[in-house]
Amino acid sequence: MAGNIMTLEQIEELTKAALMGAGASDANAASVAKSTWRAERDGVRSHGLMYVPIYAEHVQCGKVDGKAVPEVSRPKPAAIRVDAKSGFAHPAIDAGFEDLVSSARENGVGVMTVFNSYNCGVLGHHAERIAEQGLLGLCFTNAPASIAPTGGSKPVIGTNPFALGVPGADGPRFVIDQSASAIAKSEIMLRNREGEPIEPGWALDADGNSTTDAAAALKGSMVPSGGAKGFGAGLMVEIFAAALSGAVLGKDASPFSGTVGGPPNTGQCFIALDPDCFSGGAFNAQIDNLVGALTEQAGTRLPGSRRSGARDNTAKGVAVDESLIDRINAFSA
Repeated sequence: MAGNIMTLEQIEELTKAALMGAGASDANAASVAKSTWRAERDGVRSHGLMYVPIYAEHVQCGKVDGKAVPEVSRPKPAAIRVDAKSGFAHPAIDAGFEDLVSSARENGVGVMTVFNSYNCGVLGHHAERIAEQGLLGLCFTNAPASIAPTGGSKPVIGTNPFALGVPGADGPRFVIDQSASAIAKSEIMLRNREGEPIEPGWALDADGNSTTDAAAALKGSMVPSGGAKGFGAGLMVEIFAAALSGAVLGKDASPFSGTVGGPPNTGQCFIALDPDCFSGGAFNAQIDNLVGALTEQAGTRLPGSRRSGARDNTAKGVAVDESLIDRINAFSA
């Protein structure tokens, strides 16, 4: 397909216009558009413009309330609870973010849970945002079930990523962002849309057999990263993001793709910690020591370095298929 070079600002504007055209409020559309901007900046196509038609379709069909106004409460000094009201996760996270940061600075720790929520995009971006405040950020989000327990065949948990944003003296030092599955489900959805096969070891079909067919994979189960250990990590995320927040469990949530079912109403959990408070001021030196031990070895790299490295390449613009631009513009019209 022919490509069109778009600046990141144009991508943000295109996304916002489409979401508002689909029925989202200005504030909600702007929050999701900024998330799309970040995804395209970092080369994470599966969470960038490719997802905008899904977002817009879900506003139109009611899986997401595009005009929802998040409600923030503080049940205890270090606890922030946000009801996303079946709207987008991004504006709900924005609504409680300042309280999360101030709590961490005042108490040493702040914990924010979000419920009645939705897909929050690239989880690592939220962790990085916490790290930009000089805080250590640990983030969890659950998703509709797509991973069966080891030895089983019926999905119980989603791909359930967690992310860690590590601060440094001059900004975020690095970000770890990984899911419980061998690969993000959005990558399989992307391969399916483009008619491309998936890699062996990514997923199983509905009969529990390994498959490289993306469509068959979407009807089956994702393979957990590291087998039982990966499933255990996903189960941990489910507890923080869904059980702790009071959100819908992944096994009971409607899909993030398609128009079947009502709002997924999944959840997130964000923990922000003041590193100096707990380390007695030794945190940055310890991180320097640790990073040095990693990077001094030839052939190694810090987690998240590929995404941060992509920013130089995307700063001048991103190639976008004209057909995708047309699909997104259709919602604006």
